[in-house]
Amino acid sequence: MNHKKTSNYFSEYFQIFTGIVLTSLGLKAFLLPNGFLDGGVTGIALLVRTQVDINMSYLLVVFSIPFLILGYFTVSKRIVIKSIISILGVALFIHFENFQTITNDKLLISIFGGLLVGSGIGIAIRNGSVLDGSEILGIFLNDKFGISIGKIVMFFNIILFTVTAFVETIEIALYSILTYIIAAKVTDTVIEGFEDFIGVTIVSKKNDLIKIAILEELGVGLTIYKGSSGFGSQGVSEEFDIIHTIINRIDIKKMHRIIDDIDAEAFTIEFDVNNVKGGVLRHYLDKKKNTKFLKLKESVAQKENNI
Repeated sequence: MNHKKTSNYFSEYFQIFTGIVLTSLGLKAFLLPNGFLDGGVTGIALLVRTQVDINMSYLLVVFSIPFLILGYFTVSKRIVIKSIISILGVALFIHFENFQTITNDKLLISIFGGLLVGSGIGIAIRNGSVLDGSEILGIFLNDKFGISIGKIVMFFNIILFTVTAFVETIEIALYSILTYIIAAKVTDTVIEGFEDFIGVTIVSKKNDLIKIAILEELGVGLTIYKGSSGFGSQGVSEEFDIIHTIINRIDIKKMHRIIDDIDAEAFTIEFDVNNVKGGVLRHYLDKKKNTKFLKLKESVAQKENNI
């Protein structure tokens, strides 16, 4: 158990270190030499850096302190400690490493700067650390006033990029917005995973046939809930099985076809799933050797024949 815990800690901090390196590379090799901004606290530090001759690493630490103090009263102490280590790590890398400027093309700077910074932030967040204090501010205001974190961060950055347009140029502000959009999208992708899963809940009177078809044609696992109808179109209370499954987004059209072929009036709900672990999801259900599946298929066939 201790060995497993140590291994998990090592994995977490190694991934955070990877995030620090990627973020530092994006800042030092792309954004800093060209005066481009990212969003959040990093963006504030970058903007101030264009106006005063102070090392970026110092500015990043100084502007992060208020948010880390806020985080001490808002999120868990473990997250704050990891975030302090991460921010100091980025500051040290920016201060000591001499990444060479890779390109002077403004579009490439925005794209690859945002890609690297977003990847680094996403990896850090996925492992319980924050590289930018604006997320902590979002959590705090969300708890206090119920405003969504996304809206708070967006409003924060609108102000930042508006100031950039006045202090620098509109062109830099526009390229900085592009950098932020790319970084935000990459951050979300890293946090939520590259695979896109869909959760599907199915209510049908022909649920037995739908179960067999999904197992046979998609090879994914199912969870069955016992349900009872309320006041629907029939107005009659009856018990039935509710099918719940997780599939890859690429299979959603096939799922629609399976359901429509069996019961065109089936009630279905679809929702996004960010992370999936365990279960039968990757088509490794052996339909020929799985005795439970064969028995289920046989019993459904007998039931249909009797009808």
